[in-house]
Amino acid sequence: MTKLKLGDIAEDKPVRLTVELPASVHRDLEAYGRVLAETTGAGQPVAPRRLIAPMLERFMATDRAFRRQRGRS
Repeated sequence: MTKLKLGDIAEDKPVRLTVELPASVHRDLEAYGRVLAETTGAGQPVAPRRLIAPMLERFMATDRAFRRQRGRS
């Protein structure tokens, strides 16, 4: 079984944010959504828009320098 950095996507009250992504990043998000659905048994691929926030959250949570600097604020 593939061990992805993301697991199930939690529901939370969203804040609308519009971003532009390179097409290659969007394709990778679509592929990630398909793999995530396969590994979690979700059935349908997870939409790229639902992946971005958990990925950013995970990235920031594992960035030691960011956590140190944030702790000083």
